[in-house]
Amino acid sequence: MFLSILDLTGRLHPLLVHLPIGILLLGCFFQWLTVNSRFVFLQPVIPVILFWGMISAIASCISGYILAGSGDYDDILVSRHQWLGISVAVASFILYLLYQFSIGESTARWASLFLIVLISITGHLGGSLTHGSGYLSEGFNKTQQKGPAIKPIADVPQAVLYADAIQPLLQARCYGCHGPNKKKGKLRLDSPEFIIQGGEDGKALVPGKPDEGEMMKRLLMPLNNKDHMPPLEKPQLTANEIALLNWWVSTGADFTKKIKDLPQTDKIKPVLLALQTGGSAAGENNQADIPQDAVVKADESTVEKLKQAGVIMVPVAQNSNYLSVSFFSVNDDPDKIVKLLEPLHKQLLWLNLGNTGITDSALNVIGKLTNLRRIYVNNTAITDNGLTQLKTLKQLRYLNLVNTKITANGLLQLKDLKDLKNVYLYQSAINKHDWADLKKQFPKTTLDSGGYVVPLLVTDTIEVKDKKQNVKM
Repeated sequence: MFLSILDLTGRLHPLLVHLPIGILLLGCFFQWLTVNSRFVFLQPVIPVILFWGMISAIASCISGYILAGSGDYDDILVSRHQWLGISVAVASFILYLLYQFSIGESTARWASLFLIVLISITGHLGGSLTHGSGYLSEGFNKTQQKGPAIKPIADVPQAVLYADAIQPLLQARCYGCHGPNKKKGKLRLDSPEFIIQGGEDGKALVPGKPDEGEMMKRLLMPLNNKDHMPPLEKPQLTANEIALLNWWVSTGADFTKKIKDLPQTDKIKPVLLALQTGGSAAGENNQADIPQDAVVKADESTVEKLKQAGVIMVPVAQNSNYLSVSFFSVNDDPDKIVKLLEPLHKQLLWLNLGNTGITDSALNVIGKLTNLRRIYVNNTAITDNGLTQLKTLKQLRYLNLVNTKITANGLLQLKDLKDLKNVYLYQSAINKHDWADLKKQFPKTTLDSGGYVVPLLVTDTIEVKDKKQNVKM
């Protein structure tokens, strides 16, 4: 019981710490205002303000000391923040004595300036502990923040999976809570050693067994679950990012192997292909694809049914009810499960059905989801007959038809979709002599025929060995 009270006291630190900041700054501000004779009437309240500021500073030091014992934060940064916090409490006590016993108004004012500097530095270190060391400068790098978590990789097969894709993803999505400055749950994900070590809740991952590690378990938990990671208020991983992490763990969570040296399933190939453009497939997090108008939350019973069927659902943006849905982990009949999407016609923006067993019958349902912006039906059995059902999707901007049986005649059925910006047609059934006419019919649409050139090395296809010579004795 006593330990529970202590733990609660420590957790109150983020709440208590704002009291001395506000109260002491107000007292210092009043103190300097009294330089002007018009504000002399404030003098009687200044000792009262400084007294309660001093008390709240001491209370914050106590709760902060208890919280520091949790071990969730960087020891060096905690030590600096702790001693500066104690300095604030001592300085506020001295300032209170100076003012209470009228020991030189000029001295008290300069002491208040020193206190303001102390509060500012201490507060900055506290913010670094909570939000990361770069939180103050993040406001100047908003354009960088909006970019993908993983930078474009020119030569995907030759890239080291962990160093070039997994580590940048963890850095963008996880280091804020599980990095060098903050170690929530005593878990760090900023180096292979710490990842293998795990945290207080067990192993972060079990190589070859993604279902047994805490990282994948928590990523796939419902958003309203308190153990879901990242927390609801933080940017969520896209379906492709989750698929990439799942594949990395499934193949053994190796930290040195190149992508070309790992076994690749049909489901992961388009995800890897997307790494050439950076992060999620074709900019899955593009804010331009998100409507400005708010939408009501999706029906919880429908969401639960879809998740039980293996469908992955994440918000398209922080604090948004609009959804991105992926079927990459669905094992049952996808045509049947697609029907469950109909109640989500207002919330569903991005739909990934790539590498599944869907047929044209699924497109009959998809044609009713009129708010869709992005559709992935790559590596599926859809045909021109099914594609005609998408003519109703006036908001559609992105369509992935890679490795399908779609022909030029089928694609021409969508020429009236004015907002269609990108169509991916690599390895489709479109003949090369149809491209000129298609580009005329889709003047504002980028029709991507592939053209992904990967250097072919001798070692990729040929094993060179010395010829054995038969020597007669």
